[in-house]
Amino acid sequence: MITDFTALTLSILPEIGLLILILVVLGADLAWSRKRQSNLGMLVFIGLLVILAASLVFVKQPESGSLTWGGMLRLDGTNYIFRLLALIGGAITVLFAMDHENLARRGEFYLLLLVSILGMCFMTSAADLIMLYLAIETTSLPLYILAGFLINEPKSVEAGVKYLLFGAMSSAVMLFGFSWLFGFTGTTQLYEISAALTAGSIPLVAVGTAVMMILVGFAFKISAAPLHFWAPDVYEGAPTPVAGFLSTASKAAGFAVLMRFMLVVFPDIANIWGWMLAAVATLSMIIGNYLALTQKNIKRLLAYSSIAQAGYMVIGVAAHNTLGISGTMYYLMAYLVTNLAAFGIVSVVGRTIGSDDIASYAGLSRRSPKLALAMLVAILSLGGIPPFAGFFGKLLVFTSAVQADMVWLAVVGAANAIVGLYYYLNILKVIYLYRSEDEVKVMPVHLNSSAALVICVVGILVLGVMMAPWFNMASSAAISLIHY
Repeated sequence: MITDFTALTLSILPEIGLLILILVVLGADLAWSRKRQSNLGMLVFIGLLVILAASLVFVKQPESGSLTWGGMLRLDGTNYIFRLLALIGGAITVLFAMDHENLARRGEFYLLLLVSILGMCFMTSAADLIMLYLAIETTSLPLYILAGFLINEPKSVEAGVKYLLFGAMSSAVMLFGFSWLFGFTGTTQLYEISAALTAGSIPLVAVGTAVMMILVGFAFKISAAPLHFWAPDVYEGAPTPVAGFLSTASKAAGFAVLMRFMLVVFPDIANIWGWMLAAVATLSMIIGNYLALTQKNIKRLLAYSSIAQAGYMVIGVAAHNTLGISGTMYYLMAYLVTNLAAFGIVSVVGRTIGSDDIASYAGLSRRSPKLALAMLVAILSLGGIPPFAGFFGKLLVFTSAVQADMVWLAVVGAANAIVGLYYYLNILKVIYLYRSEDEVKVMPVHLNSSAALVICVVGILVLGVMMAPWFNMASSAAISLIHY
């Protein structure tokens, strides 16, 4: 266990940086005039970049895991990767929000976003039930408010209320599962719980019941079936930058917790929960893809797409081998930049034309060729077309299923990927082939959104064309997680 003060500080350096940034933004929001508050977004963006740079310079990816802060946190490759994803996702979201007239000058928006990112960072490293639950709620409570942030828009208020109610119910069930484990083992530390369960003195029925209750909470956080029903309404009603953040960074943090919990606490019954997760993956892919086929609203389509994408990622966790875990981590890297790009474009187009209907994207290739090109890259990556990053993510998780003797799951995944490709290409058909009376009007793209889209598109291409270093990073993290 890490006990040296310097090492203890470095182990939570991003979290310390986020706390300082929250205080700075709070002070600036109170002290600055209304006119100067337009600079709040840039302050947050620069702050997140500084934290990200400090994390890369002073904190290296550990080759093996170690407990710190009294066993409450674990420092390993998994938490290293997912903390970076949370910071990157937050920074890109801030860039999109800076061009949103109802978010740009609102200091409370940035504060809530930063608190949520802070919670995600603790989620990815939590090694104790109490710390884990506090981190999950620190992440979730700001997101409930952010989903309903536009109080003058009924859909946004509805989204916030639905997200809060469903989130509270799933958290309650998950908390009962945590208490169940504590009651049988007498400890809240994940690795001690694992040792107690390995001893074999606890009935399998009790362990299985705890697993099912805990999976309820995790399935909600990653919007996997059958706990997916909140996603379409929340994504549609929430401010578009918030919806993008929910579908990427929040999902990534949820997967980090899911992988750590299942692999660390329940390694001896991996075959049981592996098949449970295989069923979740199958349901998520089928429900997400087939319901997406009928959608006319692009935010609802991307919501169902997100459910299907969660299903693909769950395949890697269900396989519970090194390739599956590393494949899921790589997939999440690709998905972060891909879906943020898609929601960013939706945000730009929605503000300009005042509609999120897919039909309103007709003629986009003529109104804004660069915006259409960015959507082309994002959609092809989501559809799993090489050489974009999404293709390799799908390839890795499908291959891991084959390695785990779940060939049927890989086949189901591949079949669903083909179905998904249909509605993805339908969006491109509208953008490039359909005409519009307004296509002669140029669609402006503000500097901040342009910068965010460039980052996302470059990320998609780099992750796809230069796959090896990112996959190696994920593989190292997977090995330290599985062989703890």
